[in-house]
Amino acid sequence: MNQRKLLLQLLPGFIPLFAFIIADEFFGTTIGLIIAIASGVVELTWYWIKDRKFDKFILLDTLLIIILGLVSIILENEVFFKIKPALIGVLMCAILGVSVFSPNNLLLNMSKRYMKGMKLNDLQYRQFRKNMKVMFWLFLSYTALVFYSVWFMSKEAWAFISGGLFYILFGAYFLFEVIKNRLLQRKQMKEEWLPLVNENGEIIGKAPRSICHSDKNLLHPVVHLHVFNSKGEIYLQKRPMHKIQPGKWDTAVGGHVAFGEDIETGLKREALEELGIADFNPQLVANYIWESDIERELVFCFIANYNGAITINNEELSDGKFWSYPEINSFLGKEIFTPNFEEEYRKILSKQKS
Repeated sequence: MNQRKLLLQLLPGFIPLFAFIIADEFFGTTIGLIIAIASGVVELTWYWIKDRKFDKFILLDTLLIIILGLVSIILENEVFFKIKPALIGVLMCAILGVSVFSPNNLLLNMSKRYMKGMKLNDLQYRQFRKNMKVMFWLFLSYTALVFYSVWFMSKEAWAFISGGLFYILFGAYFLFEVIKNRLLQRKQMKEEWLPLVNENGEIIGKAPRSICHSDKNLLHPVVHLHVFNSKGEIYLQKRPMHKIQPGKWDTAVGGHVAFGEDIETGLKREALEELGIADFNPQLVANYIWESDIERELVFCFIANYNGAITINNEELSDGKFWSYPEINSFLGKEIFTPNFEEEYRKILSKQKS
């Protein structure tokens, strides 16, 4: 969306160039230059009446036409004028290059001036940078082709490349982006959406589950519940073979917090779904950030005492049973438990000792 907005801001600046190309074909370079300048002045006047300010891009474009056009007339060599679109391409490549390959995102700052109050979450920002990188390579290729056409191709070929090809090339790219995003949105509508949070647990956006599991930068909240019985034993679930950490024993209850849920609601929903338990009083033990190979989670770890019936959901876990502390201690570090459970087990022991 931001790239389309920016392109719309840039397009009016090319009108003087098209005016020159058409007028030059019928009336010559001098008349073409006069008409191009006149079209630029009309545009500047229109934007001044509408916005009470001059559009900087149109002003720069018109001044560039004047300078290169006068040099071309004085030296009787139209090459100086024909490289004008390439110089604009060089400028855009410089802006995009700095924005993509350095910490200083010039393009984002420019976009914010056009779209007041615009804020991007982490997911949107990364998508913005990805699109800018594609734009950089497109502009670089386009600019190189314009330079080539100036010296090695006919005037008609140069006119098409420096004018019509620009709209075709970038129009095709944006059409591709629109279609791709529409298809992606349809797919994501069927997915579970998760909240994106900062390290303090404050919600800063949302994203589909598949995106959260493919981008380790997207921090999202999960809940874990350790269930104890009256004997002091801990209930563990065995993970099914089709899930992450297949076949290993794990925390009794674990799952993502859905977008729109609070932490406790998400915890009780997961406990009911996985173990069929509802009547328990959870106590928060710790919250911490856990990074795996595929995701980054803000984990809220709870404990609860429970002596009622447990009915496991065979779609969520393959088995479940209570373990004593000595049993667990004898298998620590032997690939029997998930790394996440072993981490939390140590936290629970530390909490109990304190």
